[in-house]
Amino acid sequence: MVRRKKLILFWSVAGGAVVIAAAVLLWLAQSKASYTPGEGVEGITRTLERDLPSDYPQITFIDAADEAGLRFKHFQGTRSTQLPEDMGSGAAWGDYDNDGWEDLFLCNIRGPFTDEGSSDTMAHGHLFHNQGDGTFKDVTEEAGVGAALMGMGAAWGDFDSDGSLDLAVTSYGGLHLYRNNGNGTFSDATQSSGMASFEGFWTGASWGDYDKDERLDLYITGYVQFAYQQGDSERGTLQYQAVVPYTLNPSSYEPERNLLFHNNGDGTFTERASEAGVENSSGRSLSASWTDFDGDGWPDLYVANDVSDNAMYRNLGGGRFDDVSHEAWVADYRGAMGLGVGDWDGDGDQDIFVSHWLAQENALYSNLRFAFETASVPDGEMRFMDVADMVGLGQIALDYIGWSSFFFDYDNDGRLDLFVVNGSTFQNPDDASLLIPMVDQLYWNRGREQGFYDLSAVSGDVFGEEHVGRGAAFADYDRDGDLDIVVVNHSGPAQLLRNDGGNQSHWLSVAVRSKRGNRFGIGAMVEIETGGARQSAEIGSQSSYLSQNSLDAHFGLGSAERVDRLLVVFPSGTRIERRNIEANRRIEIWEGEE
Repeated sequence: MVRRKKLILFWSVAGGAVVIAAAVLLWLAQSKASYTPGEGVEGITRTLERDLPSDYPQITFIDAADEAGLRFKHFQGTRSTQLPEDMGSGAAWGDYDNDGWEDLFLCNIRGPFTDEGSSDTMAHGHLFHNQGDGTFKDVTEEAGVGAALMGMGAAWGDFDSDGSLDLAVTSYGGLHLYRNNGNGTFSDATQSSGMASFEGFWTGASWGDYDKDERLDLYITGYVQFAYQQGDSERGTLQYQAVVPYTLNPSSYEPERNLLFHNNGDGTFTERASEAGVENSSGRSLSASWTDFDGDGWPDLYVANDVSDNAMYRNLGGGRFDDVSHEAWVADYRGAMGLGVGDWDGDGDQDIFVSHWLAQENALYSNLRFAFETASVPDGEMRFMDVADMVGLGQIALDYIGWSSFFFDYDNDGRLDLFVVNGSTFQNPDDASLLIPMVDQLYWNRGREQGFYDLSAVSGDVFGEEHVGRGAAFADYDRDGDLDIVVVNHSGPAQLLRNDGGNQSHWLSVAVRSKRGNRFGIGAMVEIETGGARQSAEIGSQSSYLSQNSLDAHFGLGSAERVDRLLVVFPSGTRIERRNIEANRRIEIWEGEE
């Protein structure tokens, strides 16, 4: 009994000491200044830092917008603290005149809600024609696409199958469809196509042939049922010690439905989202991607939703979809904005990157279709796993609010890297007319074992600049063999981040074309094999945030001087194979033409 009493006394004293120590530590933690987003905290953000490997790519990005003639200013006037003003705008790369050089459309917000000025004094979207010498010419007026809108997103697609890219533009207020006349001008086809009657807060636009009838259909994401109410900006909620006005909080409004425009083949569309099962009426949607995630030959649909569950719709064929969001483990309730789709780990299936709001981490949903050597996901099912933290993409983004994002191989080493645009939704506490800027992030992929490294600090002074970033897209605009980036910054100039050095390694760019209805091969799968290593890309699968990347499939080849095997699988099922292709060139693969 004496020994037992001694043990009880010992553990009582020890337990009391632990409680006292814990209380002291808690008091010390509470006595410290509150955490400010962006600052380093010993033991938290510092633990995320890794020394850069010695073999990281020595590549610099330079803002070449001014010398290239890309003069564009987003937004005009002073913010009036209304949600559509702050969501920003996107960019879309597309060769609208078929000269082999990527042209660029930049969306714009005409001005604040309180602006009573005429359309002549308001900001508008701009179309820049690529001159083929590293410069652009603003052809907005002569092309006829410069309407003053609360412009959000844009996407190029040949909806009338005449061999020239047409342009869809979303906005707060309505939709706009411009038909390419083939002579450098466009006609407004919004009314004749049947899209004019759809009023709402429309954000992302994604072209895809969901029923495989060789006519491009259009999916439009709707955000919220916003209504302008002057004076409501004085009401607000406290978020991270910052007051967010009622009119800037998406949760203040009911979600807007999404739209699926089925192409009737005669220049008109029929809206079928509810009928097809992809209306997503409970989601505040910002981005969507058509991608064949399960490899059955039919384009599935993934939707990024803000403060709502994300949605995954499996294409069943016959114009119907099955909501498999929860079964696929991707129904994530966070503030999702941008989407990137690509095979980051080189295992043969398409993965998903999602950018998020502050303190929510970004997500990397790795497709488990070919994840295991001894077993695979059963046919007819989808499974994904968020591996962002495991590969260096999760906690490192806690201090940022991410928007446009995409996979691209900027150093041409054969592995997909990642770019993320950041910009706050919080107002500057010293000047409420301004939003708080942030830096963008460039992640280098060192392989599935080591994951991604943030190389922003060593990739050019542009990554040290702070902007209120929103839309972004990539293309090899100067056709020098490496991928460049355009960024649309809220209330600021557009940036043209020219890649200087990525072409030190070999590369191959593939343009997919068809003599049939889907003339630009959207949805086609392109696969290459070099020295036993394989890469794949799906044409048009990355929608980014309000933006559209180049429709060419770009592959980095590293030190390889040729591609052993190239395979293009068209949505129609046609397979075209080529062998022994010399590197460092852009080629076109045509369906229906030898």
